[in-house]
This record gives sequence, C-alpha cells and structure tokens, in this order.
Amino acid sequence: MISFDQKVCNDLAAANQLEWLETNGLGGFAASTITGLNTRRYHGLLVAATPTPVDRFVLLSKLEEVLIVDGTRYELSSNAYPGVTHPCGFELLAGFRLDPYPVFTFVIDGLTFEKHVCMLHGENTIVIRYEVKGRNIARRQVSLEVRPLIAYRDYHSTTHENPVIDRNLDVSDDVASLTPYHGMPAMHIAHNATLLAATGDWYRNFQYACEMERGLDFEEDLFNPLVLTFELGRGKSAVVIASTEKRSADEAETLIAREVKRRKKIADAAPVQSELGRSLAIAADQFLVKRGEQYTVIAGYPWFGDWGRDTMIALPGLTLATGRLDVAKSIFLEFSKHVSQGMLPNRFPEAGTPPEYNTVDATLWYFEAVRSYLAAGGEEKFVRESLYPVLLDIINWHVKGTRYGIYMEEGNGLLHAGEPGVQLTWMDAKIGDWVVTPRIGKPVEIQALWFNALRIMADLAQRFADDASFRRFDRMAIVAQWSFNKLFWNESAGCLYDVVNGGPPDASIRPNQILAVSLHHSMLPQNRAQKIVEKVQAELLTVVGLRTLPASDPRYVGKYFGDQRARDAAYHQGTVWPWLLGPFLEAYLKVNRNEPGARAQVEVWLNGIATHLQAAGLGQISEIFDADVPHSPVGCTAQAWSVAELLRVQKLNAQTNEKRVAASASVQRVATTTSLKAL
Repeated sequence: MISFDQKVCNDLAAANQLEWLETNGLGGFAASTITGLNTRRYHGLLVAATPTPVDRFVLLSKLEEVLIVDGTRYELSSNAYPGVTHPCGFELLAGFRLDPYPVFTFVIDGLTFEKHVCMLHGENTIVIRYEVKGRNIARRQVSLEVRPLIAYRDYHSTTHENPVIDRNLDVSDDVASLTPYHGMPAMHIAHNATLLAATGDWYRNFQYACEMERGLDFEEDLFNPLVLTFELGRGKSAVVIASTEKRSADEAETLIAREVKRRKKIADAAPVQSELGRSLAIAADQFLVKRGEQYTVIAGYPWFGDWGRDTMIALPGLTLATGRLDVAKSIFLEFSKHVSQGMLPNRFPEAGTPPEYNTVDATLWYFEAVRSYLAAGGEEKFVRESLYPVLLDIINWHVKGTRYGIYMEEGNGLLHAGEPGVQLTWMDAKIGDWVVTPRIGKPVEIQALWFNALRIMADLAQRFADDASFRRFDRMAIVAQWSFNKLFWNESAGCLYDVVNGGPPDASIRPNQILAVSLHHSMLPQNRAQKIVEKVQAELLTVVGLRTLPASDPRYVGKYFGDQRARDAAYHQGTVWPWLLGPFLEAYLKVNRNEPGARAQVEVWLNGIATHLQAAGLGQISEIFDADVPHSPVGCTAQAWSVAELLRVQKLNAQTNEKRVAASASVQRVATTTSLKAL
C-alpha cells in the first residue's frame, strides 16, 4: 500500500506531482493526481480503448462532488482555472492511499468520507464508490451531489464548447446513457442515486499545467449532462459506474472484490516476494493488453501505444519473469503476423492505418525474447513450427538488405543501418530535419544484438537438427565477432566506440555499449567486458538509471523540460533512462562472476530506485529522469521497459543467489558423505 497523509494532500504543488493510474487490460485507463485535480489532457476517470489499444478516448473526465452535511455544502473537487484553483477540495483531503486502487479520505465536520476508484479488468468500466463514517451518523443529514464532466474526444486532444453536442439522455431504471457525438461509443452511467436531474451545462477553461509546460494545448471545456443526488448514512454507500457497457450499481462491491482478488493473485505470483517484487509485478500487469485475440504491450502511460522495440525489450520482464508464458506466446503470435521484409513494426498507429517499420533494433530484440522464452520453459514445438521460419526469413532479409539501408556488410559480417533523415535505433529523437543523435552506419548495440541473434539462430538450428543453417550461422557469428573486436575497441578510452561508419568512429561515451556485455551471447573477452562495465559505472551510472552522455560531454543536457523541441534535444543527451539498469546490472553480475558481493551490490542498486514507486507515477517506474541531481522524474509516469528490466534483473539476481545456495548445500553434502566414508 502507498499512502500520503494530510500534510502532503493539502500541499497542492506537491500533491499534483503524485499521479495514480488504473488500467483495464485493453489499453484503456483512468488517471489523475492524488487531489483529483487533472494536470494533463490525458487525465480522466474513463479513458476508453476502442476498438484497439491505441484508439483511446477520454469519455469521462472527472466528477464534481459536493458533500452536504446538516445543510452545509462542502465542495470536494479541485480544478485549475486561469489564475485560480476552484474549488479547493484538496484542503479537506485528509489522506490518499493505493490499496490496491485509489482511495481518497476526507474529514469533514466530524465525519470521515471516503471515495474509492477502481477500474475493471477486461472492460471499459470505472467503479466509484462513496461511503461516510462517524459517530452519531444516524442523527445527521448527509447527502452527496455528483456532476459528471465529460470530454468525449481523442486522448491526444482537448474539447471546447460547441453547438453540435447531443444533449439527449436515455434514462431507464438506474442507468443514464448518452452518446454526445455521432460515431463515438455510448457511455452508460449506472448509479443508486435517489434523484437524477438533467443539466446540460458547459464548464469552461480548465487548465492543464503539464501540457502548458510541454508547449501543447492546455485549455479545455467540459460538458455536464446531469446531476445525481445520493442520501448517505449508516450502512449506505453511493455508487457511480461509468462504462461503455450497461452495468448495475448493485454490482459495485462484487466487481471491486473481484478486481482486488485478481491483483492479489498477481502480486502473490511475483518472482521475488519482497515489497519491491510484488509492486513491480502489479505494475507489470498494467502494460499487458489485448490487441484483438492476442496480447501486446503498451509502451507507457499516459500517451504511448504499443511499440515493437519496447514490446520486445519488455517481454522477458513483463511475462517470463512473472510466469506468464501464455501471454508471451500470444505476443509472439501477434507480432509475427506483422513482420514485413524481415522487420518488426516500430509502432502500431490508430485503427485503419498500416504499422510503421522505422526501426532496426526491435527485430533483433525479437530473437532475444524468443531465446528467453525457451530458457524460461516455453513450448519448443511452438518456436520450431511458428517462429523459427519467421526468424530464418528475418535473417535472410537482413543479409540481402531491407528498408532504410539495413543490410549485412560483405567482408566484416556486421550490420549497417540507416540513411539520411531516418532514426532507426532507440536513440531516435528528431526535430524537423534535425537528427539529434545521428547514428547511421554500424551502431554498437546493433552489432551486439546482431551477433546475439546469429548465435541464437545457430543454437536453434542445432536444436532443430537444421545442420546447414547451424554451419551458416556459426560462420557468420565468427566473422562478426572478429570484425567487431577489431573495429569497435577504443583502446585509449578503455571502452567501445558508439558508431563506426567508415569515417572517424564516434567515441561518445554512451550506455549503448553495455549491451555488448549484458546480452546472452557476447563478443567480448572478459578483460574488455570488465573495462566497459567500469567505464559505464564511473561515467553514466546514477541511482535511477544510466545517463545517455557523461556530464563532461559538451553536448550534455542536465534538465529535461520545456517545449517539444527542448525536450527532444535533451532526450538522449544526458537524460537518465531507468530501463538501462537492467542491462547494466546483468553486465555487472557477469563480469564479477555472480560473486556474493556483486549480488549484494545489485540489491543495493535495486533498492535505491525502489523509493521512486512512491513518487511521480505511484506504484510505477517513470520513463526518464533528469540527468542532474536530484534526478527528478520526467516523461511518461509509467514505462513498460523501465518496470520490466528491473523485474527481470531482480529475478535474475535472486535466481543466481538460489543457485549458489543450492550449490553450496550440494558441496556440503558431498563433503559430509566423503567424511563419513573416511571414518
């Protein structure tokens, strides 16, 4: 449980930096701050995903609530308008907790009033339940007014007052249904109110501070279609269920209990039963969503969709570390359908538009994900029959050449990638015609991934008795390994060049080189691997991840803030990425031969970032952090590969420890037996 007391809740500036997130396994979500004041256009109580994970619409933005106690009205909401916060319900907020969903606690005139917000898995439904407690409650007059404020728009945009909105309400039993705009999904509001009254008012000029800071559209008008009035007292609760399906308020407690049970089951299955391990397992579940009949991965909340690179990097941590091999299999099936010219999609856009293939590394991470799946006990027959032919085709395309200048160079066996104006690696920031980190040629991590893929294919070929392919991939890997060590080692710096492209190599000290150590199949001798880890640790390691440039580099940008151009210019020029802790910690364990001291140090580093679960996106790991101390969290508040890589390496460290304990016990048993025989 994550909780905050009245002191934090009443400090609006501090409280608005703390954001909660509920997800539904479809790509939909609910999110806001712990005060309920929306600071982003992406905030809302019902952001529905329909029909695909990336077609998301903010249907219900928020609820305006007024508690009436013995005739006195207390406004519980908080909103930012130009130059003013109104109402100031945060001043009455005595506490907030995630337990496991958001619970807001108000203390008003001797009464304790709680609001529970829970999103259901598998449907676009949010359940809001209110209850009041206190001495002499039976002798007091307590009622609640709730006004839904709807946006009904794409989650990347904002709504403004307009005459075309359909104000009609379909009211039957205890459900009010509305479809404000043609072609949009209907929303059904189930309730147990004693009174429903149609309104039809516009609330104007909400301001979203985070969007203002990002240089984006930050003002919005919201529509109020109705007001609900509830009578509260001992044993009575008020319920509002907003959904794209018709629900009944009578179901509220059962639905919430079912969801709590589901989340507890996920936490109980965490690979490491620690507070961090259980929290990461719950966080991981929020990124696994359905795309049609199969699964995919949402790269980050609140604004990312499903991306090929992020999915393949995150897959081992999100699914294999948590024992969800069936979900991993489903993701493989979904992405294999979209392989084109030997490439995985970089991004799935909205429905009706084709995927984008502008990535070189997503496809290579696919091989590592498949290897990890088999190592975790995945189904060999599935890999042999469904994935191996796809992997063979991918290699063939990369050898002969595919999109964007991706091809294997003759002679050295390394992989060339890129052409002017196109960013293909994960360092992909581009502003107009300005490519911030041009990496055309042979980027270091691409060679590491390529070699790893060749070795994986050799292993699979041998496993599947494909002798000709085994010999081919074995030869290709040997050539690539020799060329890599000849071309990429920077003797003067004691590490690897970042890009080799025929001219002077790029000697930037970047974290990409750590993958040449951490990946399952490494091209490096032990002494070089050790030096790389030491270099990255000295120059790039922080408590929350790896910097993308050292502070000594003249291109280093210490803060990530401002408009789109300013932020993109800083994205990979110093900014810290927590997902890189996974490769770094694995590399650290490797070069230190999994010694007890190394495992203990890894545990210290993992615990160092654990405190972040109670900051920014609560229970989650942010996308990025400022390069400068104190490394403030920025970017997306919840990022799939950030969570996945920490979860994966936490399990790896625990397994290494378990193996050493088991080995030690085995040695002890052998020694004891030998001693007994001697006697």
